[in-house]
Amino acid sequence: MNPPAYWTSVVSPLGPLLLTAAPSGELTSLSVPGQKGGREVRDDWRRDAGPFREAEEQLAAYFAGELKEFRLARRTEGSPFREKVWAALDAIPYGTTVTYGEIAARIGAPRAAVRAVGGAIGANPLLVVRPCHRVIGAGGALTGYAGGLDRKVRLLTHEGFLGA
Repeated sequence: MNPPAYWTSVVSPLGPLLLTAAPSGELTSLSVPGQKGGREVRDDWRRDAGPFREAEEQLAAYFAGELKEFRLARRTEGSPFREKVWAALDAIPYGTTVTYGEIAARIGAPRAAVRAVGGAIGANPLLVVRPCHRVIGAGGALTGYAGGLDRKVRLLTHEGFLGA
């Protein structure tokens, strides 16, 4: 994947969010500090808030409880398997959760593929916007979130899935 052309930082209840975009303006990643596999600003990226106005507005509305589904132009690149998993993440409704096994079933993968599904979810480059925080372990365990379990709890609490 070519490096993003633009980046900006957005203040959020989760801490500063690092957003990157392609030259076309499509969102390519959203990372949080300390994220496993998260992005870090590179010298050849250009800081410019312009391409991110819509993302900033939607993120502010989401954190204010006024937005339940992001509608942003985005471009991510992954294997066909990862793209299927990411599309399944996009279909998880606000305030609900599914298990890794359910994601595997939704994409037609065998039960043995649950680990691979977890790997694809962990590689999601668009935290918050592509709701990987809505995936939980079997039996309801809050497991695996590249942004940290404390942020997963905060997001699920914000969406009303977990009590405050």
